Amino acid sequence: MDQKRLLKTIDSIASGYFKTDVELLQSVVKELVMSSKFNVTGGRVWKLSQSKKAYRLLFQTGNVQKIPDDFLLPLKEYPLFDKIANDRTILTDETNKTLISKGIFRYSASGVGKKISLGNKKYYEYLLAVNSDNIDEDLRYTLNIVATVLTSRLKERFLLQARKNLIQDIDKAKELQRSILPEHAYKFHFYEIFGVTVPADTVAGDFYDYLKIGEDEERLGVVVGDAASKGLAASAEAMYISGAIRMASTFQIKITPMMNRINQLVNKIFSDDKFSSLFYGELSIDKKGLFLYANAGQNPPLFYHKKNKTFSTLDPTGPLLGPAPNSRYETDSINFKPGDVLVIYSDGVVDAANEKYEFYEEKRLRKIIQSSLHLSAKEIVHSILDDVIKFETSEPGYQDDKTIVVIKRNDE
Repeated sequence: MDQKRLLKTIDSIASGYFKTDVELLQSVVKELVMSSKFNVTGGRVWKLSQSKKAYRLLFQTGNVQKIPDDFLLPLKEYPLFDKIANDRTILTDETNKTLISKGIFRYSASGVGKKISLGNKKYYEYLLAVNSDNIDEDLRYTLNIVATVLTSRLKERFLLQARKNLIQDIDKAKELQRSILPEHAYKFHFYEIFGVTVPADTVAGDFYDYLKIGEDEERLGVVVGDAASKGLAASAEAMYISGAIRMASTFQIKITPMMNRINQLVNKIFSDDKFSSLFYGELSIDKKGLFLYANAGQNPPLFYHKKNKTFSTLDPTGPLLGPAPNSRYETDSINFKPGDVLVIYSDGVVDAANEKYEFYEEKRLRKIIQSSLHLSAKEIVHSILDDVIKFETSEPGYQDDKTIVVIKRNDE
């Protein structure tokens, strides 16, 4: 049979819809036996059992006596199976007494699917074995083509299923991350708060959170973090840190020991190439506007003083989380007066780049904050975000997650 025509014939059969890999192999073996083109009288599908170190019978068809279901061919009794990993197809005499008693005296076997390591040897996941009145080189060529097409199709099926599983996992991660992130808007006594995270990828390494603290909820923790890696790995790290801080807040641990402990956990749990920045602050019902905070390597939040119309920065009080388990973190403070605004943000804001590889930078951020001070916390966030997105619309060379949280104290 013309090899190209054979290729198209087998590929056409294998292109159909099959629930399982075994159904696909069965269909092709049936076609080999039923079609007069192939001169095959019987066929079988065997699957490698790693635990039993043998091939187990999955399917049989054709004009041969039936072999017992789940019959095993031990690898040690078939040294020729070792050759299949290299030669793909073997032509040989049968040596198993049970199979000989079933009228199988000479056969051809081809390896199909992925190769599996057992000890220092490799074996195909499946064997396609056939009987024919003409066990010759033409049959070997035919079966090599059949095995190659089937292996390709099995690989496509595996990749398709892996892609579906990945998409499902990503969707689950997205939903989980959404469920953990708080509502954007929050009211706490005379403070209004609004936060947003815009992922650069499907899931984000950035996160923010609002944490009620104390039995009377007299304090509110505000968290902004940024896991340095990307994609699912970053989101996993971010969710872990967010969860750890939530747990710590229920025990009302003071800020400095909490930051020390979070750092130790990140260092212990994640590989030594993973690190995160984190800003944590606490609002209280104190009328003087006391705001305690610690900054572990996060971009310094911008604090606008309405009274004297100036900015100050909430600089780091300790290093990034993760690299060194014995790092120490201090606590600092500011006081909110009516009309004061604090903007906490991740580096995806100031590091946003345009087509000229110019960065957004803090200077531009300060200008947009100043022009938006009369607005609500929500409107300030959207003004900043709109300006950043407008800045980088022309195919930026690099994008990162963007998180912005604005705290504004209103008049008492």
